[in-house]
Amino acid sequence: MNELNIAQIEQEIKAFWSKEDIYRVHEDSSKPKYYVLDMFPYPSGAGLHVGHPLGYIASDIVSRYKRLKGFNVLHPMGYDAFGLPAEQYAIQTGQHPAITTQKNILHYREQLDKIGFSYDWSREVRTCDSSYYKWTQWIFIQLFNSWYNNKSNKAEPIEELIAHFEIKGNIDIKAHCSTQETFSAADWKQKTESEKQQVLLNYRLAYLANSWVNWCPALGTALANDEVKDGLSVRGSHPVEQRLMKQWSTRITAYAERLLQGLESIDWSDSMKDSQRNWIGKSEGAYIHFSLKTFKHKIKVFTTRPDTIFGVACMVLAPEHELVDTITSIEQSEAVQIYKKKTSSKSERDRSADVKNISGCFTGAYAIHPFTGKEIPVYIADYILASYGTGAVMAVPSGDSRDHRFAQHFPELADFVNVFEGVDVSLSACESKDVKLTHSGFLNGLNVPEAINRCIEELEKRGIGERKINYRLRDAVFGRQRYWGEPIPIYYKNEVPYALPESELPLTLPEIDKFLPTEDGEPPLARAVDWKYQGLYEYETTTMPGWAGSSWYFFRYMDPKNQKEFASNVALAYWKNIDFYIGGSEHATGHLLYFRFWTKVLYDLGFVPCEEPAQRLVNQGMIQGISSQVARIKGRSICVSNDVLENYLEQHGMNEKDDVQFIYADIRLVHHQKLDVEGMRSWNPEYATLQFICNENREFVVRQMVEKMSKSKYNVVNPDEVVAEYGADCFRLYEMFLGPIELSKPWDTQGIDGVSRFIRKLWRMFFNEQGQFLITTDKPSRDTLKVLHRCIKKINEDIERLSFNTCVSTFMICVNELSTLKCNQAEVLKPLLVLLHPFAPFITEYLWQRCGGSGSILHATFPFADGSLLVENSFEYPISINGKMRTKANFPLDLSQAEIEREVLKMEVVQKWLEGKPMKKIIFVKGRMINVVT
Repeated sequence: MNELNIAQIEQEIKAFWSKEDIYRVHEDSSKPKYYVLDMFPYPSGAGLHVGHPLGYIASDIVSRYKRLKGFNVLHPMGYDAFGLPAEQYAIQTGQHPAITTQKNILHYREQLDKIGFSYDWSREVRTCDSSYYKWTQWIFIQLFNSWYNNKSNKAEPIEELIAHFEIKGNIDIKAHCSTQETFSAADWKQKTESEKQQVLLNYRLAYLANSWVNWCPALGTALANDEVKDGLSVRGSHPVEQRLMKQWSTRITAYAERLLQGLESIDWSDSMKDSQRNWIGKSEGAYIHFSLKTFKHKIKVFTTRPDTIFGVACMVLAPEHELVDTITSIEQSEAVQIYKKKTSSKSERDRSADVKNISGCFTGAYAIHPFTGKEIPVYIADYILASYGTGAVMAVPSGDSRDHRFAQHFPELADFVNVFEGVDVSLSACESKDVKLTHSGFLNGLNVPEAINRCIEELEKRGIGERKINYRLRDAVFGRQRYWGEPIPIYYKNEVPYALPESELPLTLPEIDKFLPTEDGEPPLARAVDWKYQGLYEYETTTMPGWAGSSWYFFRYMDPKNQKEFASNVALAYWKNIDFYIGGSEHATGHLLYFRFWTKVLYDLGFVPCEEPAQRLVNQGMIQGISSQVARIKGRSICVSNDVLENYLEQHGMNEKDDVQFIYADIRLVHHQKLDVEGMRSWNPEYATLQFICNENREFVVRQMVEKMSKSKYNVVNPDEVVAEYGADCFRLYEMFLGPIELSKPWDTQGIDGVSRFIRKLWRMFFNEQGQFLITTDKPSRDTLKVLHRCIKKINEDIERLSFNTCVSTFMICVNELSTLKCNQAEVLKPLLVLLHPFAPFITEYLWQRCGGSGSILHATFPFADGSLLVENSFEYPISINGKMRTKANFPLDLSQAEIEREVLKMEVVQKWLEGKPMKKIIFVKGRMINVVT
């Protein structure tokens, strides 16, 4: 090959990898295992843009590196193939989601293959395949058939709970459940079958109950919190409202403390751990029971600051609180209903995040202070969530910032009690605990910690409260009112849910005529004709959420073809859990919590050997796009080059704010910030008649900015185009060269040329311009070996700390130095290829084989740095004459100062600059510099 033909090399090497099945992996007890995994991707119809492969390239580097280090590496890939986008497309077109999904997967796979990832495709899984979701359904049944025993602190089979009920009832049961009912064995035995099943729903880890959900009428489904933003659905921007619906949920709250404690044993970033800690939201405090005036009901609140109880100005309930309609007065009824409807349009996430807009409504009811007997007005407000604590708070304006703003919003609450000694709370609340209490009865003079304990003791003594640990985490709503998801393996007999026998799994999706909800508002599965268990009992018609299949997929990769179990004990015992997991930080409080939860359940039940699914987690940053905007004069077909815009506006008496509209230009029309004007006119028919006012060089300069890649901003870069022009190796190296893996950075295709030149320089070390192969078996010089081993040491260290950008810089330096030394020895260049292989697999595999390497380069051994070659035994001294550096000279470090001075003065170039003047002295700093002074 006379010239570097990247496309031909890639085609040849891909064929070689495929023929040799180079990436297939099996359990091998003779090798240490290493499990590398990318977060489960959804195969979007839009395919990949250059930002998507960033994490995939990083994980591929780690995978190849670990293989070369002697590990047996599991590096699989599959597709999180259920989801709302495919279903919405099906609703619009009538095309079955399976067809759309299959098409998207084929495109996705084609793009991945072009980049040269070392995936074991024999292990591919798709969540929409019934052979896969059979086991998702099986896991759901394990959840349904389990309860959480607080005594043993783990999940246990529901049969053991039933057996206990038969003998002792539930009086001494310590369970995480949603009931406080107590009953004896006799009571249990007298219950009907339906009544027993209803009781068990209060204990099951997967249960059916009324839950508040984000309901989107336009999409006809409940949405997860991360699918809602600013009261609108992320997909389609449709209004979302809070609705109380009977929903399947999973009891993740039982695992709140273990989810917190587990964070201490895993290598995740502090920011990721903090996100999960904050989401779980552990807090210690007390329950306090407030009686109501004229009502027998009581309001139970949870507070972390019971010490401030004498500062209560009002009670505030969530608008959805079960007592609101009961206690609201006739006079306030209309206002309360209006406020409740307004609140229903906001998601819980939006409500808790909005600290600026204060609102609320008085119910007309009053609570009674448990210590003073004072009447306390009861309000509702959207900053209180029904799902957190008890859905009610005692508002203490002097001690809580939100309560303070709430009190200032309502004039009747402005005259609140300040319970902190020597603190001015007229403008803001005091949230410090380094204060003493005043105006607080028996708590006066106590500091906060003392007052908290004293107050709880008094609450418990009087029977009006108790000490309590609370968590913000709430149970995960599991059902979705849509078609394209896993059917929930439940049927109903006498309106009671029963799990399908495991032998009858999978319960497959039925064919339906439309993918819309029914005319009665039932989920799409209700359209299925004659779809009943044993032809008699109705199936559950909601489907599982998108996160169901991704909560356990890493186990299925270990044994994907197993038809008898979700993975064999042999595979599970060998691979255990994920050693290196990479994906976006946006999954912190969704997927990453749920898959930790499911793993812990499976661990408790004895199905898996590990309690944490991923030992190490890395969150890659985002590759952003560079958007280009053209300045167009409003109301005119005139566009002005950005570098002359200011003068143009001044000449015409205009200003940018009022007279300029910036329109996006396609990134492919812009090169070095200059717009292809004719391309712009032909790109969009609306711009065909635009007049472009250029600068004096007849160039049109655009305004550029770094933004998220988006089709609407026309800044999306297709990796297929980059690979076609520069090759996959160049694309991979450049993505890593952009900056640290965990940081966001902009993509600029113009910067890729330097990486392309590096690859061509590497090629020229192996082939001359005539295509002659240059590599010899000659013994390399010590200088070339030193360059190589410095590179080995640095690459090994930097890969271990995931500093891939500095690795690329090191490769460039190494190749430059070896080229200067005219190195062509196989003893140096073959190890260099092994070092470079994880980053540039195609060209290194090709050159390895040309060098006579045995088999694939992936079977080579990662080189070790020779410490003796890293010890410098000489130094190149800069030699100055009267402080000005004139030349350099290399001297052994063990040479004496006198010997070095003699050699320096003999040098012809030194004598030239001395110009015959006598030397006064020589300033010598060993290993640093030499200065001859005249």
